[in-house]
Amino acid sequence: MVPTEPLARLIRVPIDVLMPFYGDIAQFRTAVTSVLDQRDTDLRLVVVDDCYPDPEPREWLLSLGDPRVSYLRNETNLGVNGNFRRCVELVESDHFVVMGCDDEMLPDYLGTVRRAAAEHPDAAVVAPGVEVIDSAGRPIRPVGDRIKSILAPSGAVVLSGEELAAGLYRGNWTYFPSLLWRTAAVREVGFRTGLEVVLDLALLVDLAARGDALVHDPTVVFRYRRHQASVSSVQAVDGRRFDEETAFFAGEARRCTERGWPRAARAARWHLTSRLHRTLARTAGLLGR
Repeated sequence: MVPTEPLARLIRVPIDVLMPFYGDIAQFRTAVTSVLDQRDTDLRLVVVDDCYPDPEPREWLLSLGDPRVSYLRNETNLGVNGNFRRCVELVESDHFVVMGCDDEMLPDYLGTVRRAAAEHPDAAVVAPGVEVIDSAGRPIRPVGDRIKSILAPSGAVVLSGEELAAGLYRGNWTYFPSLLWRTAAVREVGFRTGLEVVLDLALLVDLAARGDALVHDPTVVFRYRRHQASVSSVQAVDGRRFDEETAFFAGEARRCTERGWPRAARAARWHLTSRLHRTLARTAGLLGR
């Protein structure tokens, strides 16, 4: 059987995997290995080192001798938002992933998201099924991730416009490092400046605002690592996460009202899961205010 044109093109074109690096070297090696062990081998992995002080990551990557792997080191530390922007600048293919340097792809990740993108060539994002793991790689189900699983679509679905935005405002059920992005759409919209915790949510709703679609495939093909050293966990402890979220959702409620999206405006105004997370953090004594 001859593939359709969109599928045939995606089969021939590598998917770019951008990996911003600054963190645990052992987990980084696991992340890189999981990419190179994909059954779908048509990929390009670019590690973007945000000035990590140890030369070991670079030396180990070079020792692999894999022509699909590139290493770049930023001249100065760009931080989370800056390094994500840098990664998007480096993309050469039609689709890309910005994968965490502590996460893991299961062997069929690239094949699964490539197939979904081929079936929906105009979609801006593909969101696959995700398993959450702890620092030791063991599957876990924290309260926040259980809520995400409840909010996520139960099956394969295509979402766009107000429906997509309203669902994400209620609770961002996606996992940013697992998402496959269409390069042209992301470059036209871009990451908002000044955001660290909700920069992925902001990009998703900005894409929704212009009519772009998200394809959800519930097949579990990615492992997202949840641990105390993550940006979101650290910022939750001192409240910066919630300060950023509060300001973000207030602005989104205004924008949705102006856009004529009442359901999305209401969801942004209430942002129930963010408020629940803050309440749980206070109850656990993690917030001092």
